[in-house]
Amino acid sequence: MTHPLVFPPGFVFGSATAAYQVEGGATDAGRGPSIWDTFSRTPGKVWNGDTGDVACDHLHRWESDLDLMAELGLRAYRFSISWPRVIPDGRGAVNNAGLDFYSRLVDGLRARGIRPVATLYHWDLPQPLEDAGGWPVRETAEAFAEYAAVVGAALGDRVDTFTTLNEPWCSAYLGYGQGGHAPGRTEPAAALAAVHHLNLAHGLGAAALRASSTADPGLSVTLNFHVLRGAGDGADEAVRRIDALANRAFTGPMLHGEYPADLLADTSAVSDWSFVRPGDLALIHHPLDVLGVNYYSTATVRLWDGASPRQSNDGHKAAAGGTAWPGSDAIVEFVEQPGPHTAMGWNIAPEGLTELLLALSAEFPAQPLMVTENGAAFDDVVSPDGRVDDPLRVDYLARHFAAARDALDAGVDLRGYYVWSLLDNFEWGYGYAKRFGIVHVDYATQQRTPKGSYRAFQGMLHNTR
Repeated sequence: MTHPLVFPPGFVFGSATAAYQVEGGATDAGRGPSIWDTFSRTPGKVWNGDTGDVACDHLHRWESDLDLMAELGLRAYRFSISWPRVIPDGRGAVNNAGLDFYSRLVDGLRARGIRPVATLYHWDLPQPLEDAGGWPVRETAEAFAEYAAVVGAALGDRVDTFTTLNEPWCSAYLGYGQGGHAPGRTEPAAALAAVHHLNLAHGLGAAALRASSTADPGLSVTLNFHVLRGAGDGADEAVRRIDALANRAFTGPMLHGEYPADLLADTSAVSDWSFVRPGDLALIHHPLDVLGVNYYSTATVRLWDGASPRQSNDGHKAAAGGTAWPGSDAIVEFVEQPGPHTAMGWNIAPEGLTELLLALSAEFPAQPLMVTENGAAFDDVVSPDGRVDDPLRVDYLARHFAAARDALDAGVDLRGYYVWSLLDNFEWGYGYAKRFGIVHVDYATQQRTPKGSYRAFQGMLHNTR
């Protein structure tokens, strides 16, 4: 980032976090339990027995965190709203103390000239809704629409953009199929039902936000696209099957108004998809002001020979007994990719971001795009003088910013770029062992220390104003 890249006027640089990963205050301000509270407190589910009970204590330190954002020069901040902090039971009584926290956060951002971008769902489903069936049941999507209406009415006059869901792929397949994410279920048919009801929640929630907001906030959804490479004989078939499950299961209904026929055929032995009701696809197919794109790495797939040990290098924390790939788990394997890798074991491939943005632009030429997450975990070290230099992250971000610039040069309608993450935080099943932040957090003292990547990003933002 020493040689500033030039981005078009209006291009928005931001950073992002998620409620359960940073807020803490698990029982403060009337918040109810979420599936991640339950999951992280279950022995063996999260490294070191870590939980998000305290996390970065952002609930109490939000003003100084916003000052860090302003010092950085952020144009936008993407945060998520904790559903159980707003509606502790998932449906019914609204917790005004919880809503007030987000109202103050939004006002604080606007006072600092930072655009508030609010995600309604970043994986923290209220536990009572999971007890009633979770995302595999239709009622959860209906409850989400009620929650969206509450948030839209409270914040829709000041939020710049609402994002309905963050990475529904993870919620459905890792939460209900593979079991590595909350609620930790390993039920392939339930994972597919969750796919549909998350899609439905997006559509119903988008309509509720439009109806309840008193201003005109933008509307988006964020998907974690899998950029796939094929290997060996049958490479195209392996890519097709995983692309259907990972990408087109969401872009199909959301942006085309239909589920891909090959997805339904591939999964026919797992589910008959009878949970899709007449009219659902019209509800899901809701116009988007921007499509959020999360990108970290690529994946390489090939058809499994059925005899050799099956490789499962799909980038996700291993969990026993489940699959994130219903209908294809005994057909396709994920092979190890060459380095370099981040501390997550993910390969570093900035060209994959350019490829993804070009492909989305070609398929959806009228759809504006936004990189809503990109970043890297490395094993950061605090020096004796208190500095945190992270040259690998500086290089990672510089190369991915350049990849985004390449996509712009090729004609992609890319509106902005959010670095993940502003703060080191609770990294889901890995607890506090993986650090993505451009600001270091000492979890014992909650001291924040801007890293070298923060300073480099700051310099770039200053030079692109």
